[in-house]
Amino acid sequence: MAKTKLIPLLIGVIDLGTNTFNLLIAEVEQDNYRVIHKKKISVKLGEGGISKDFIAPIPFQRGLDALRKYKNILRSMSVDCFYAVATSAIRSAHNGSEFVEKAKSELQININVIDGDTEADLIYKGVRQAIDLGEKPKLIIDIGGGSTEFIIANRQEDFWRKSYQIGAARILETFLPNDPITIEDVNDIDAHLFDTLEEMLQMCEAYEIDSIVGSSGSFDTLAEMISFNKESRTSWDKESFYAFDFDDYSEVQSLIYSSTLQERLGMKGLVPMRADMIVVSIIIINFLLNKLPLNNMYQSSYALKEGLIKSLINNSDGWRKSLL
Repeated sequence: MAKTKLIPLLIGVIDLGTNTFNLLIAEVEQDNYRVIHKKKISVKLGEGGISKDFIAPIPFQRGLDALRKYKNILRSMSVDCFYAVATSAIRSAHNGSEFVEKAKSELQININVIDGDTEADLIYKGVRQAIDLGEKPKLIIDIGGGSTEFIIANRQEDFWRKSYQIGAARILETFLPNDPITIEDVNDIDAHLFDTLEEMLQMCEAYEIDSIVGSSGSFDTLAEMISFNKESRTSWDKESFYAFDFDDYSEVQSLIYSSTLQERLGMKGLVPMRADMIVVSIIIINFLLNKLPLNNMYQSSYALKEGLIKSLINNSDGWRKSLL
């Protein structure tokens, strides 16, 4: 008797971040998946309101418009089911629930607002698909617009994780640094990071962290800028991870620090939507480089959305029911 051939299932995930809304569509067969479509739309949901825990009217509408585009893509590709998660900007906003209700009533999109711990867990599950973390624990960092997640983990398990309200957009709107940024601005933000991240630094010391793995936009941008800066377009973005050379990083971060926003808008490898917040990302990364005895720094091409897909697949008893 011939075996029945399983038809691959098409599923989509939407990651509603503070800076960008990301769409990933994958073909799932048994326990594996293959990405067939990826798209990101800059929404800057925190613009003009993140420091007040509020989604302002213009970014509110930008977010809904982005979701409408994604709904059309999902429909045109005949996706069987999809799952949407919202992170810092929506979960911390006073009117975040209103955004969730609008998405459901106008677009029939159910948004699952996840807490910071769940966000960090999904990031870890994404990153370990991209890079072999080895036996020695490493510090995973995901710099978002509203929050930044830190995870201490190896290839088998995560030992500690925490989400902090120190996203690039949140810091930018709170501190309003000069353009170009001054040493006084950097010192003010550094002092805030030191006060906020005391526990994280203690955990890094306890686990003898000497390597960091960065996921999402800021680290992607740095890898892209370094590639252009070296005048040799590498295939870094075709790989699942990228190993930074500290000399290359030092050159690019110095260029970013000394530039104005207008100058950064013209820099190769730096997409316009990150031109303002990349400065804050550099401050956070340099803070870690100054406080920790780091020997290695990597970029992971996988993050929350890949972790979400893997998590849904592995939850074999309930994942299909959750995709409604």
